[in-house]
Amino acid sequence: METLVVELTHKNALQLLRDLEAMDIIRLHSENETPKKKLSEKYRGILPKEAGEDLINHVNQMRSEWDDI
Repeated sequence: METLVVELTHKNALQLLRDLEAMDIIRLHSENETPKKKLSEKYRGILPKEAGEDLINHVNQMRSEWDDI
């Protein structure tokens, strides 16, 4: 499958593209549509390992404090 950017130069072009989509020939995507990434994939490798472990320990400590309430 190949993704292309198309500039429409005629007022009927969009309807033709929608007809092709209805026939399952093409798939239209909104211009501001972005692929969804899992947060773990998005932020993987951002923090140094040591800081990440400290953060995990802190979050676990906070969760246990809430359980005690």
